[in-house]
Amino acid sequence: MTAVDERGVAEFFEGLEPPDGLKVELLRGEIVMMASPDLVHNVIVMLLGRQIPIDSWYALQTQDVDLLEEASEPVPDLVVVDPDVLPTSGRLLPAGLITMVVEVVSKTSVHRDYDIKRSIYAAGKVPAYLVVDPIMAQCVLLTRPVGKGEDADYQRQQVTKFGAPLPLEELGLELDTTGFGTFANVRPHRYP
Repeated sequence: MTAVDERGVAEFFEGLEPPDGLKVELLRGEIVMMASPDLVHNVIVMLLGRQIPIDSWYALQTQDVDLLEEASEPVPDLVVVDPDVLPTSGRLLPAGLITMVVEVVSKTSVHRDYDIKRSIYAAGKVPAYLVVDPIMAQCVLLTRPVGKGEDADYQRQQVTKFGAPLPLEELGLELDTTGFGTFANVRPHRYP
């Protein structure tokens, strides 16, 4: 896709009004629409958000992330940011201000969360990307982003099974994963 095409898609995306119940993201020039998440997903997001101390960090839901060099505007399940660096308003939060993004894998988002978004967030230099996977009952913490574009990746990967404590050095805390649920009757995948 050429730069002109990507700009056109980004301009179209800016004015897009999705129907209620749909989450819409721009991922490397592609508009992706998803149905509202499962209850398992929402409970995990709630439990995560409650463990992030508000006096040090803001855990924001439905916050669009600005990754213009990627022609991407993902909407992670949680964006963790130092409240002292937040702009006063705006729909897009620049990736350079973000300390961690969290994606909770759904039955249809495995490839996007483990592959496409991994590369996008690494290219945006987001210090920590946490993939919470209720299919495989694990959390995958990715840190130390390097590279550019589709070749960007994280140098460090730590897998923690649900039920074990998850240390988050970037936030100076440890998450309790014991309350994280799993999807029933979903076929396992091969990631990470």
